[in-house]
Amino acid sequence: MKSVLSLIFSVAVLAGCAINGKPQPKSLLDKDLSQFSNIYNYGTAKMVGDELVLNSTGNWFFTTKKRYKNFILTGEVLMPDVTEYSNSGFMFRGAPLDTKKGLVAAGYQAEVDPSPRKWSGGLYHQSGRQWLHPVHKTRSDLDADFKKNFLPEWTSEMANAYKHLEWNTYRIECIDSDIKIYLNGVLTTHVLDSKLTEGFIGLQHHGSEKLRKTGKTDNVVRFRNVFVTELD
Repeated sequence: MKSVLSLIFSVAVLAGCAINGKPQPKSLLDKDLSQFSNIYNYGTAKMVGDELVLNSTGNWFFTTKKRYKNFILTGEVLMPDVTEYSNSGFMFRGAPLDTKKGLVAAGYQAEVDPSPRKWSGGLYHQSGRQWLHPVHKTRSDLDADFKKNFLPEWTSEMANAYKHLEWNTYRIECIDSDIKIYLNGVLTTHVLDSKLTEGFIGLQHHGSEKLRKTGKTDNVVRFRNVFVTELD
């Protein structure tokens, strides 16, 4: 009797989900990292408990096998306590780009920037037009596909949304050309840009010079609770 009731309950729950029509978040992280692949010739990724730990000698994105169009991506990132340069990000609507040095990832990137510049939560176009928001004096190549910036001023609230040496929560919303990035609840980016419409998700380690020189480093980037909700 219990098994029959359990079956009826399960069917009812599934039916309710179908009737409500609400898409559900799906975790991208599992112990085997089965939803990811490495398109580069370098970079390491491993699960330690519920955390994804990334390390690399060069700028590197650990990318999903699946491509996503319209979605909500959420995740937490923890940057290391190091003196050498460290940087990270959440790539989305990415694609492999063939270069002389091999395949690299190109696409939108929600920036994780612990530097004094404080542009965490900004939008960067990796291997493309570079900075879309905020606008950089020499490294922004905005074109006709960049339709509108709803938040043209980089405010103090945006600049200070990132908390160094703490877990920082990102939320990226992509619905057609409408792109929003929230960092720890602060809306840091809201633009209309039609350049990229679909692609993989990537988690970044910008590379460790110490690792290149010595084979050892404490410059590791950690991610956890990475979920994607597909909207179509």
